[in-house]
Parts: sequence; structure tokens; C-alpha cells
Amino acid sequence: MRAMSNLPPEWGGRPVWAEIDLDAIASNVRLLAGRATPARLYAVVKANAYGHGAVAVGRAALEAGAHGLAVVCVDEGEELRRAGIEAPVLVVGHTPPSDAARVASLGLRPTVGSMDLVEALSAAARARPEPVPIHLELETGLNRHGLAPDALVALAERARQLPGIRVEGLFTHFAAAEEGDQRFTRRQLEILRETSRRVPWIPERHCSASASVLVDREMALEAVRTGLSMYGYRPAPWCGTDADLVPALSLRARVARVSELERGATVGYGRMWAAARPTRVALVMCGYADGYRRSFGNRAHVLVRGRRAPVVGRVAMDMCMVDVTAVTGVAVGDVVTLIGRDGEERVDADELATLADTISWEILAGISARVPRLYLRGGAVESVTTLNDRVPAPGR
Repeated sequence: MRAMSNLPPEWGGRPVWAEIDLDAIASNVRLLAGRATPARLYAVVKANAYGHGAVAVGRAALEAGAHGLAVVCVDEGEELRRAGIEAPVLVVGHTPPSDAARVASLGLRPTVGSMDLVEALSAAARARPEPVPIHLELETGLNRHGLAPDALVALAERARQLPGIRVEGLFTHFAAAEEGDQRFTRRQLEILRETSRRVPWIPERHCSASASVLVDREMALEAVRTGLSMYGYRPAPWCGTDADLVPALSLRARVARVSELERGATVGYGRMWAAARPTRVALVMCGYADGYRRSFGNRAHVLVRGRRAPVVGRVAMDMCMVDVTAVTGVAVGDVVTLIGRDGEERVDADELATLADTISWEILAGISARVPRLYLRGGAVESVTTLNDRVPAPGR
């Protein structure tokens, strides 16, 4: 059998799966935390940790030195709490007042943008031993749901007077930190600093996400929020070129059938590809419902037996087809790498994002919940999550 330096672990379940290298997550978190020090690091695990799995990634990030985790909604925070994670969990998205009781009971740190929510949180906190720590978002140019400086200062002063409320953080969200011209970003930072001088009693300020952590330590302040870089990708090619980030996710599937097609035979819906010569085509059990986009048909390449092979025809909901004529010996059961490394070859999320005219964030976050996740440490499977349950690794 041909030697391969990146053999995936044995997996006998559904013939498509994602491998999540928790050692890579830990390595990236340690690198980012070192760059941000002495600032605290919030590991962003919203959107199921960008498709990687929020609970397993959150635990790995905390073990590697993250101070806390960041999510976008209360449901995501509750998932972490139900898994037994007790670290600080910052909710950076909009929280309606109707969720105040859940926030208080779960011990989350919500982003607050209205007195209605502050009052609801205060009422919910009265029956609890600890106050609810809140963070206020300053609008500096993204124009989503932050508050202008005067409005934020007024809300902060009113909130600190209410029982059960502790105003813990003040933050902003950069609009263009991954762009080469940093003038707008630096102006956003200055607005944050100016505003913080009006509320010096708020202990924690944060604005840096992945791009700023990688390129400008001055912006770290008291805390940072790292998302994409924690998963091994740069927000832009020029960001942190000296940082040894390790991509953590591989997406793989198995060959379910190999067909011999005559010249002129077509493949897939719409007959968008025809064989220009006698062709061997492999049926691969991964489609757009798994997160492998329909637009990759006739454009993307996968890795089979360490070789690149083109995807042909339209990607279907549950499968795609690959021309393996140039790859010797492809057989049913062979592993196909759609994202990741096989031998010396690699396909990464940046490559696929370029083909789809999007960004790597969307490629990674788009891997659906029905794809099993295999969590690896030291190259061995530590745990598995499927659509329905969590099972122990073999022999454990």
C-alpha cells in the first residue's frame, strides 16, 4: 500500500466527515494569546466554532490559555453551559429583553444596547447571588447595533446604578481591519479610547479581532476576540505572515462507486460536463447539503491518493463526481480530501472561497451539522460528534 503522510483515522460511519485537530486549535490559541499578552483572549466559537464544533473547540481553547469564549446568541451560550463549560461566555450579538432570565441563570455576559434590556437583566438578577456582567458596544463605523459615544456613556451611567448589574466591558467592532489601509481602523480605536476616558470605571476594553491581533499589538487593550485565526486562517494574505497558524479542519469523504464512461457521456444534473475521452469517474459522498457548494462543480479539485482530481458536473445535494482518470488504482472506499492535506498536496478553505467568490469564514461555517466531527489529539481520535449523539473513541 502506498505510504501517505496524512492518513485519516479509521471511520466506519457516514462516508463524509470532518476531522478537527485540537492540537492545531491549541497551538493557534497559544500563539495568539502570546501576541495579545497581557490582554485576555476570548476565543470566538459562534456558528458552531466556524463549523469546527463549539464545545470541543471551546474546551481546547480554554485549556490552551483562552480567558473565555464568545458567541453571538444566548442559545450558543446555553450549549456551552450544558456541556459543563464554566468559563466566561461573552454574547456579542443582540439579546432581546425576553432572554434576560436565561442570561442571568446561565451566567452569560451579554452585549447591552438598551435600557429595556438592562432593566430586565436587573430584575432577573435579583434572585441570584452574583450580578450580571454586561458589555456595551460602541458604534465607531460598522453601523450595526452599537451605540454612539454620548448614548453609550449615558446608558453606562444609568446601568451602574441598578442592582444586579456590573458594567464589565466596553468594546467596538472594526469595519476594515483586514484591509491594507489602517487609517479608518485607527480612527475607530481612537474613538474607543476617547469614550473610555469618559467612563474610566469600566475595567475591560476590547476591539482587536484576528487581523488586529496579528498585525498591531497596540490595539490589544485589556482583551481581544480571536475567531478565524484560531482555526488556522488569516483574514487577509498580508496579516501575520510571520505567524505559524495551523489549519484545524479537514473535510473528507469516501468513494462510493467508480464508473468507466465513454467519450461524450455526461455527468450530473443539467449535463454540464461531458467526457472528452474515455474517463474514470468516482462518486464521492459529499454534496452541498454537507457544505460543499454547488458552485464547485467543474471548478474545484479534490485530493485522491495524494493527487489532485477535478470535480466534474454539478455538485448535488448529497454527492459529487470526480474525474480520477489520471489517478492510478482508485477504488470504492478510498478517502477523498475536499479540504485539507493528503501527502504533499493541499486544498484549503481560501482556495475554495476564491472559487465561490466568498471568504474562508463562510466556507468553514457552512459545513453542516449532519457531517460527523472527529476530534483528534496527537493524531488519534479523542471523541466523535454526529447529528444525533456523542460516542467515545474506540478503546475508551
